[in-house]
Amino acid sequence: MTPREPEALRVAFEVLDLLEELGCRHQLGGSYASSIHGIPRQTHDIDLVVELEPIHADAIAKRLGDRFYLDADAIRSAIEQGRPCNLIHLDSGVKIDLHPKGDQPFDELELARSQIVELGDPTRPTPVKSAEDTVLRKLDWFRRGGEASDRQWTDVLAVLRTQGDRLDHDYMRVQAETLGIGDLLSSALGEIGA
Repeated sequence: MTPREPEALRVAFEVLDLLEELGCRHQLGGSYASSIHGIPRQTHDIDLVVELEPIHADAIAKRLGDRFYLDADAIRSAIEQGRPCNLIHLDSGVKIDLHPKGDQPFDELELARSQIVELGDPTRPTPVKSAEDTVLRKLDWFRRGGEASDRQWTDVLAVLRTQGDRLDHDYMRVQAETLGIGDLLSSALGEIGA
């Protein structure tokens, strides 16, 4: 699935529409965001950062339960514990990973910095993690994963190369230091000659 694949977008929009109806702030992130800002690549899931409360679990299950494999209790528990949960579309197998927004200053900052991107056909305005925050979050995941994921690193380099001078390098350096990944950002920028 790439950012231009109609089936994946259709499934994502089902969930995004519900989140909007519930008044839950959200943004498209992960590999889908890095494909938008960098080089499109196949991915089998769609990551959404979502500001959810446990009370939303029943509404999600009621509205999507006939089209998605999901469990309201598992969703509620994930929200309460601040960990991801997933919804799997029964017809297509598209997986939507819901990542509850964290409580650190950067978590609020990256959600507030969402960029509205026109996706789909017809186009639909969708909040997407900014290119800078996509780089930072992927570097953070790379670090947390023991710096072993070539996929995360390749995504970072693709966004840095594609976006080039459009990126706010000062913002990225400040936030990278806050996240404890300043060395990784420097290495990535050095690798592309920036």
